Amino acid sequence: MCVFTLALICAPVKGKQISFNKKATDTGYQFSYQWLDINNNTQAMNFTLSNKALFQRFRELKPYQANFARKAIIRKIKKTVQQQPIPGVQVQFKQVNNDFTIEVLGTDSDKVNQAYQQLAQLEQQARQDYFNENYYQAFTNHDQQTGIKVDHVRIANGNVMDLKPLKPTILEKASIQNVREVTNFVLGFVQSIPYATLENRLTSSGAGFNPPLKVLWENQGDCDSKMTLTAALLRSLMPRIEMAFVFIDQHAFIGIAIPANAGETSVEYQGINYLLAEPTGPMLLPLGKLAPESELAINQGRYVIETYHAAITVLSPENDDSSSN
Repeated sequence: MCVFTLALICAPVKGKQISFNKKATDTGYQFSYQWLDINNNTQAMNFTLSNKALFQRFRELKPYQANFARKAIIRKIKKTVQQQPIPGVQVQFKQVNNDFTIEVLGTDSDKVNQAYQQLAQLEQQARQDYFNENYYQAFTNHDQQTGIKVDHVRIANGNVMDLKPLKPTILEKASIQNVREVTNFVLGFVQSIPYATLENRLTSSGAGFNPPLKVLWENQGDCDSKMTLTAALLRSLMPRIEMAFVFIDQHAFIGIAIPANAGETSVEYQGINYLLAEPTGPMLLPLGKLAPESELAINQGRYVIETYHAAITVLSPENDDSSSN
Protein backbone atom coordinates (compact mmCIF):
# COMPACT_ATOMS: atom_id res chain seq x y z
CA MET A 1 0.00 0.00 0.00
CA CYS A 2 1.26 3.49 -0.78
CA VAL A 3 2.75 5.05 2.30
CA PHE A 4 0.77 8.24 1.84
CA THR A 5 -2.73 6.78 1.45
CA LEU A 6 -4.15 8.65 4.44
CA ALA A 7 -2.72 11.93 3.22
CA LEU A 8 -4.41 11.43 -0.12
CA ILE A 9 -7.74 10.44 1.35
CA CYS A 10 -7.74 13.50 3.59
CA ALA A 11 -6.84 15.87 0.75
CA PRO A 12 -9.34 18.70 0.16
CA VAL A 13 -9.30 18.28 -3.64
CA LYS A 14 -9.70 14.72 -4.84
CA GLY A 15 -10.15 13.33 -8.31
CA LYS A 16 -13.61 12.07 -9.08
CA GLN A 17 -14.41 9.88 -12.05
CA ILE A 18 -18.02 10.59 -12.94
CA SER A 19 -18.43 7.79 -15.46
CA PHE A 20 -16.52 5.12 -17.35
CA ASN A 21 -17.84 2.98 -20.20
CA LYS A 22 -16.42 0.80 -22.93
CA LYS A 23 -18.36 -0.49 -25.93
CA ALA A 24 -17.34 -3.04 -28.52
CA THR A 25 -16.96 -1.89 -32.14
CA ASP A 26 -16.13 -3.84 -35.30
CA THR A 27 -12.38 -3.48 -34.75
CA GLY A 28 -11.95 -2.67 -31.08
CA TYR A 29 -13.56 -0.86 -28.18
CA GLN A 30 -14.79 2.70 -27.71
CA PHE A 31 -13.89 4.17 -24.32
CA SER A 32 -15.80 7.01 -22.68
CA TYR A 33 -14.63 8.87 -19.58
CA GLN A 34 -15.98 11.77 -17.55
CA TRP A 35 -14.27 13.26 -14.50
CA LEU A 36 -14.02 16.41 -12.41
CA ASP A 37 -10.80 18.39 -12.81
CA ILE A 38 -8.92 20.39 -10.19
CA ASN A 39 -11.29 23.36 -10.75
CA ASN A 40 -14.35 21.11 -10.30
CA ASN A 41 -15.15 21.38 -14.01
CA THR A 42 -16.42 18.32 -15.89
CA GLN A 43 -13.95 16.91 -18.41
CA ALA A 44 -14.63 14.14 -20.93
CA MET A 45 -12.75 11.96 -23.40
CA ASN A 46 -13.95 9.47 -25.99
CA PHE A 47 -11.59 7.33 -28.06
CA THR A 48 -11.35 3.91 -29.71
CA LEU A 49 -8.57 1.38 -29.19
CA SER A 50 -7.99 -1.59 -31.49
CA ASN A 51 -8.41 -5.21 -30.46
CA LYS A 52 -4.77 -5.80 -31.36
CA ALA A 53 -3.59 -3.10 -28.99
CA LEU A 54 -5.90 -4.24 -26.20
CA PHE A 55 -5.59 -8.01 -26.39
CA GLN A 56 -2.31 -8.88 -28.08
CA ARG A 57 0.41 -6.55 -26.89
CA PHE A 58 1.92 -7.41 -23.49
CA ARG A 59 -0.52 -10.29 -23.02
CA GLU A 60 2.33 -12.47 -21.75
CA LEU A 61 3.55 -9.92 -19.20
CA LYS A 62 3.53 -11.67 -15.84
CA PRO A 63 5.28 -11.47 -12.46
CA TYR A 64 8.88 -12.63 -12.35
CA GLN A 65 9.37 -16.12 -10.91
CA ALA A 66 12.96 -16.96 -10.01
CA ASN A 67 12.68 -20.75 -10.48
CA PHE A 68 10.96 -20.41 -13.84
CA ALA A 69 13.53 -17.85 -14.96
CA ARG A 70 16.44 -20.02 -13.81
CA LYS A 71 15.06 -22.97 -15.74
CA ALA A 72 14.70 -20.91 -18.93
CA ILE A 73 18.22 -19.49 -18.56
CA ILE A 74 19.78 -22.95 -18.01
CA ARG A 75 17.85 -24.28 -20.99
CA LYS A 76 19.30 -21.55 -23.20
CA ILE A 77 22.84 -22.16 -21.93
CA LYS A 78 22.44 -25.90 -22.57
CA LYS A 79 21.26 -25.27 -26.11
CA THR A 80 24.24 -22.99 -26.79
CA VAL A 81 26.72 -25.54 -25.42
CA GLN A 82 25.14 -28.31 -27.49
CA GLN A 83 25.47 -26.22 -30.63
CA GLN A 84 28.98 -24.99 -29.76
CA PRO A 85 30.70 -27.50 -27.42
CA ILE A 86 33.50 -26.20 -25.21
CA PRO A 87 36.72 -28.04 -26.25
CA GLY A 88 38.53 -30.26 -23.76
CA VAL A 89 35.78 -30.49 -21.13
CA GLN A 90 32.45 -32.14 -20.48
CA VAL A 91 29.60 -29.92 -19.32
CA GLN A 92 26.85 -31.54 -17.26
CA PHE A 93 23.49 -29.94 -16.47
CA LYS A 94 21.78 -31.26 -13.34
CA GLN A 95 18.43 -30.65 -11.69
CA VAL A 96 17.50 -31.73 -8.18
CA ASN A 97 13.94 -30.65 -7.41
CA ASN A 98 14.02 -26.94 -8.35
CA ASP A 99 17.78 -26.54 -8.01
CA PHE A 100 19.61 -26.26 -11.34
CA THR A 101 23.40 -26.63 -11.47
CA ILE A 102 26.12 -26.77 -14.12
CA GLU A 103 29.23 -28.89 -13.59
CA VAL A 104 32.36 -28.97 -15.74
CA LEU A 105 34.48 -32.14 -15.89
CA GLY A 106 37.96 -32.39 -17.38
CA THR A 107 41.55 -33.46 -16.77
CA ASP A 108 43.05 -30.04 -17.54
CA SER A 109 42.30 -27.64 -14.68
CA ASP A 110 43.03 -24.58 -16.83
CA LYS A 111 40.47 -25.69 -19.42
CA VAL A 112 37.96 -26.41 -16.66
CA ASN A 113 38.43 -22.93 -15.20
CA GLN A 114 38.18 -21.33 -18.64
CA ALA A 115 34.99 -23.30 -19.27
CA TYR A 116 33.44 -22.04 -16.04
CA GLN A 117 34.32 -18.48 -17.04
CA GLN A 118 32.75 -19.00 -20.46
CA LEU A 119 29.63 -20.48 -18.88
CA ALA A 120 29.39 -17.51 -16.52
CA GLN A 121 29.42 -15.17 -19.52
CA LEU A 122 26.79 -17.29 -21.26
CA GLU A 123 24.64 -17.20 -18.14
CA GLN A 124 24.93 -13.42 -17.87
CA GLN A 125 23.90 -12.99 -21.50
CA ALA A 126 21.09 -15.54 -21.21
CA ARG A 127 19.74 -13.76 -18.12
CA GLN A 128 19.79 -10.38 -19.87
CA ASP A 129 18.08 -11.88 -22.93
CA TYR A 130 15.43 -13.41 -20.68
CA PHE A 131 14.85 -10.08 -18.96
CA ASN A 132 14.58 -8.27 -22.30
CA GLU A 133 12.17 -10.81 -23.75
CA ASN A 134 9.91 -10.66 -20.70
CA TYR A 135 10.22 -6.95 -19.82
CA TYR A 136 12.03 -7.44 -16.51
CA GLN A 137 15.00 -5.60 -15.09
CA ALA A 138 17.20 -5.75 -12.02
CA PHE A 139 16.37 -2.96 -9.60
CA THR A 140 18.20 -1.43 -6.65
CA ASN A 141 16.36 1.00 -4.40
CA HIS A 142 17.79 3.96 -2.50
CA ASP A 143 18.71 1.68 0.43
CA GLN A 144 20.70 -0.59 -1.92
CA GLN A 145 18.17 -3.38 -1.59
CA THR A 146 17.89 -5.38 -4.79
CA GLY A 147 15.10 -7.16 -6.61
CA ILE A 148 13.51 -7.71 -10.02
CA LYS A 149 10.82 -5.39 -11.35
CA VAL A 150 9.08 -4.83 -14.65
CA ASP A 151 10.89 -2.57 -17.12
CA HIS A 152 8.60 0.45 -16.90
CA VAL A 153 10.52 2.45 -19.48
CA ARG A 154 10.31 -0.20 -22.20
CA ILE A 155 6.67 -0.94 -21.42
CA ALA A 156 5.76 2.75 -21.62
CA ASN A 157 7.64 3.06 -24.87
CA GLY A 158 5.99 -0.04 -26.30
CA ASN A 159 2.53 1.49 -25.77
CA VAL A 160 3.17 4.94 -27.26
CA MET A 161 1.84 4.15 -30.73
CA ASP A 162 -1.17 2.32 -29.26
CA LEU A 163 -2.14 5.49 -27.39
CA LYS A 164 -2.04 7.74 -30.48
CA PRO A 165 -5.88 7.58 -30.83
CA LEU A 166 -6.11 9.68 -27.64
CA LYS A 167 -4.00 12.51 -29.07
CA PRO A 168 -6.69 14.36 -31.11
CA THR A 169 -9.11 14.24 -28.21
CA ILE A 170 -6.56 15.55 -25.72
CA LEU A 171 -5.43 18.32 -28.06
CA GLU A 172 -9.03 19.50 -28.35
CA LYS A 173 -8.81 20.22 -24.62
CA ALA A 174 -5.23 21.48 -24.25
CA SER A 175 -2.76 23.24 -26.53
CA ILE A 176 0.28 21.22 -27.57
CA GLN A 177 2.22 24.48 -27.43
CA ASN A 178 1.70 24.62 -23.67
CA VAL A 179 3.52 21.72 -21.99
CA ARG A 180 2.05 22.52 -18.59
CA GLU A 181 -1.50 22.66 -19.90
CA VAL A 182 -1.20 19.36 -21.74
CA THR A 183 0.53 17.67 -18.82
CA ASN A 184 -2.02 18.86 -16.27
CA PHE A 185 -4.89 17.63 -18.44
CA VAL A 186 -3.29 14.17 -18.70
CA LEU A 187 -2.52 14.17 -14.97
CA GLY A 188 -6.14 14.98 -14.11
CA PHE A 189 -7.39 12.18 -16.37
CA VAL A 190 -5.05 9.55 -14.91
CA GLN A 191 -5.46 10.75 -11.30
CA SER A 192 -9.21 10.25 -11.62
CA ILE A 193 -8.82 6.58 -12.63
CA PRO A 194 -9.47 4.43 -9.54
CA TYR A 195 -6.40 3.41 -7.58
CA ALA A 196 -5.31 -0.18 -6.98
CA THR A 197 -2.94 -1.00 -4.12
CA LEU A 198 0.73 -1.19 -5.04
CA GLU A 199 2.47 -4.45 -4.18
CA ASN A 200 5.97 -4.25 -2.71
CA ARG A 201 8.17 -3.45 -5.72
CA LEU A 202 11.17 -5.45 -4.50
CA THR A 203 9.29 -8.60 -3.51
CA SER A 204 6.27 -8.67 -5.84
CA SER A 205 8.38 -8.85 -9.03
CA GLY A 206 5.66 -7.08 -11.00
CA ALA A 207 2.57 -8.64 -9.40
CA GLY A 208 -0.35 -6.23 -9.68
CA PHE A 209 1.26 -4.11 -12.39
CA ASN A 210 -1.00 -3.18 -15.30
CA PRO A 211 0.50 -2.02 -18.62
CA PRO A 212 -1.02 1.27 -19.90
CA LEU A 213 -3.82 -0.19 -22.01
CA LYS A 214 -4.75 -2.65 -19.29
CA VAL A 215 -5.13 0.30 -16.90
CA LEU A 216 -7.63 1.77 -19.37
CA TRP A 217 -9.37 -1.58 -19.90
CA GLU A 218 -9.73 -2.39 -16.20
CA ASN A 219 -10.14 1.28 -15.22
CA GLN A 220 -7.71 0.90 -12.33
CA GLY A 221 -3.99 0.92 -11.66
CA ASP A 222 -1.41 1.12 -8.90
CA CYS A 223 1.26 3.83 -8.62
CA ASP A 224 3.68 2.18 -11.03
CA SER A 225 0.93 1.40 -13.54
CA LYS A 226 -0.50 4.94 -13.56
CA MET A 227 2.98 6.44 -13.78
CA THR A 228 3.70 4.30 -16.85
CA LEU A 229 0.40 5.21 -18.49
CA THR A 230 1.02 8.92 -17.89
CA ALA A 231 4.52 8.77 -19.35
CA ALA A 232 3.35 6.84 -22.42
CA LEU A 233 0.53 9.33 -23.01
CA LEU A 234 2.88 12.30 -22.68
CA ARG A 235 5.37 10.66 -25.04
CA SER A 236 2.62 10.13 -27.63
CA LEU A 237 1.70 13.81 -27.32
CA MET A 238 5.22 15.27 -27.06
CA PRO A 239 7.67 12.84 -28.71
CA ARG A 240 10.83 14.78 -27.92
CA ILE A 241 10.25 15.77 -24.31
CA GLU A 242 12.67 14.31 -21.76
CA MET A 243 11.11 12.52 -18.82
CA ALA A 244 12.14 10.43 -15.83
CA PHE A 245 10.53 7.79 -13.64
CA VAL A 246 11.04 8.44 -9.92
CA PHE A 247 10.75 5.53 -7.48
CA ILE A 248 10.45 5.89 -3.72
CA ASP A 249 9.36 3.30 -1.16
CA GLN A 250 5.96 1.95 -2.25
CA HIS A 251 5.29 4.80 -4.67
CA ALA A 252 6.32 6.24 -8.02
CA PHE A 253 5.85 9.45 -10.01
CA ILE A 254 7.31 11.20 -13.03
CA GLY A 255 9.59 14.09 -13.86
CA ILE A 256 9.46 16.31 -16.94
CA ALA A 257 12.43 18.33 -18.14
CA ILE A 258 10.92 21.81 -18.07
CA PRO A 259 11.79 24.77 -15.80
CA ALA A 260 10.22 24.89 -12.36
CA ASN A 261 8.37 27.91 -11.02
CA ALA A 262 8.69 29.23 -7.48
CA GLY A 263 7.33 26.76 -4.93
CA GLU A 264 7.40 23.76 -7.28
CA THR A 265 9.33 20.56 -6.63
CA SER A 266 12.02 19.36 -9.01
CA VAL A 267 15.14 17.19 -8.96
CA GLU A 268 18.40 17.31 -10.89
CA TYR A 269 19.72 14.10 -12.39
CA GLN A 270 22.68 13.75 -14.74
CA GLY A 271 22.67 17.48 -15.39
CA ILE A 272 18.94 17.73 -16.20
CA ASN A 273 16.28 19.31 -13.99
CA TYR A 274 13.00 17.40 -13.86
CA LEU A 275 9.81 19.04 -12.67
CA LEU A 276 7.92 16.39 -10.70
CA ALA A 277 4.32 15.27 -10.96
CA GLU A 278 2.02 12.77 -9.17
CA PRO A 279 -0.13 10.66 -11.54
CA THR A 280 -1.55 8.34 -8.87
CA GLY A 281 -4.40 10.34 -7.35
CA PRO A 282 -6.95 10.56 -5.96
CA MET A 283 -5.53 13.92 -4.88
CA LEU A 284 -5.58 16.29 -7.85
CA LEU A 285 -2.08 17.72 -7.89
CA PRO A 286 -0.83 19.84 -10.81
CA LEU A 287 2.61 19.57 -12.34
CA GLY A 288 5.27 20.58 -9.79
CA LYS A 289 3.22 19.65 -6.70
CA LEU A 290 3.76 16.43 -4.73
CA ALA A 291 2.04 14.73 -1.83
CA PRO A 292 3.83 15.62 1.45
CA GLU A 293 5.38 12.16 1.88
CA SER A 294 6.66 12.20 -1.71
CA GLU A 295 8.21 15.62 -1.24
CA LEU A 296 9.82 14.45 2.02
CA ALA A 297 11.38 11.46 0.26
CA ILE A 298 12.79 13.76 -2.44
CA ASN A 299 14.20 16.19 0.13
CA GLN A 300 15.83 13.30 2.02
CA GLY A 301 17.29 11.74 -1.14
CA ARG A 302 15.28 8.53 -0.71
CA TYR A 303 14.56 7.95 -4.38
CA VAL A 304 15.85 6.27 -7.54
CA ILE A 305 15.52 7.73 -11.04
CA GLU A 306 15.25 6.04 -14.43
CA THR A 307 15.39 8.33 -17.44
CA TYR A 308 12.82 8.09 -20.22
CA HIS A 309 14.20 10.16 -23.08
CA ALA A 310 13.14 10.56 -26.67
CA ALA A 311 16.32 8.86 -27.87
CA ILE A 312 14.62 5.52 -27.23
CA THR A 313 13.14 4.18 -30.45
CA VAL A 314 9.35 4.17 -30.34
CA LEU A 315 7.98 0.77 -31.32
CA SER A 316 5.14 0.55 -33.81
CA PRO A 317 2.41 -2.02 -33.16
CA GLU A 318 2.65 -2.95 -36.84
CA ASN A 319 6.31 -3.95 -36.67
CA ASP A 320 6.55 -5.21 -33.09
CA ASP A 321 4.77 -8.52 -32.67
CA SER A 322 7.08 -9.70 -29.89
CA SER A 323 4.96 -8.04 -27.21
CA SER A 324 1.28 -8.27 -26.53
CA ASN A 325 -1.33 -7.06 -24.13
